[in-house]
Amino acid sequence: MRATYAVMVGIPFAAIALAIVAVAASVVREQSGVFSEGDAYERFMGRWSARMAQDLVRWAGVRDGELVLDVGSGTGALAAAVVTAAPASRVTGIDPASAYVAFAQGRRLGDRVTFEVGDAQQLAFADGSFDRTLSLLVLNFLPDSARALAEMIRVTRHGGTVAAAVWDYGTGMEMLRVFWDEAVALNPGIDSRDERRMPLSRQGELAALWRAHRLQDVVEGDLTIETRFPSFDDYWAPFLGGQGPAGAYATGLAEEERAQLRERLRRRLLGNGPDGPITLRARAWAVRGTVRVDPRR
Repeated sequence: MRATYAVMVGIPFAAIALAIVAVAASVVREQSGVFSEGDAYERFMGRWSARMAQDLVRWAGVRDGELVLDVGSGTGALAAAVVTAAPASRVTGIDPASAYVAFAQGRRLGDRVTFEVGDAQQLAFADGSFDRTLSLLVLNFLPDSARALAEMIRVTRHGGTVAAAVWDYGTGMEMLRVFWDEAVALNPGIDSRDERRMPLSRQGELAALWRAHRLQDVVEGDLTIETRFPSFDDYWAPFLGGQGPAGAYATGLAEEERAQLRERLRRRLLGNGPDGPITLRARAWAVRGTVRVDPRR
């Protein structure tokens, strides 16, 4: 499957292999707590993912009364967006981080929403259990995204929809693009940690993966929101919570190096002017497809 996917998107297999290694490293960091603290994640990325969740729900075409699975539910932003748009729907969220699950449960979204600890690559649900299966900003962090997608398809009914979105780390997620540009400029040796190398984050990659799994009516598009920061510190401080690869890098720096990075970012975003509001673009690539209808039915 990996070789087939590499051919389909026109990327050399060696590059795909390197990307897989990078993803595996990110998963190790996740298990160490990089993506595990609900409050810190909300400050770092949750406020933006909540708005992106609303767009993904519309993109996926969720209808009221459906059974929806949220794969990699994190702090519960996508589940909240589903029940807001379709209040009669039932949503099940699964995430490997128990701290995230506890945070999501604390949102008290009602008795139609449940969260549980689970593995996207081995879903504990029967075939065809859901009308729609969604995943927001997660697939690129999984050690085997192809296996996870196969599981998402398995638990979705024939004719149901499987949809996902991943940040465009290369050019579209400017909050992180600015960070990594300045971090690499200070220390070129950490270029391999730049999140622009994330798999599935470039245009066409999600669609290729969906088609490789024989989903029908595959459509890819971009979802774009603005990320607004009232001050520079509102931009910078969330990185110090240690969430995600960027947060892990920032908190791992020596104090002097961290101060240098902070100053470069301030100049990049504000120039030599006073502190003030900052507005950046946040774009994600989104894909949706339909599970093939069983011809025997």
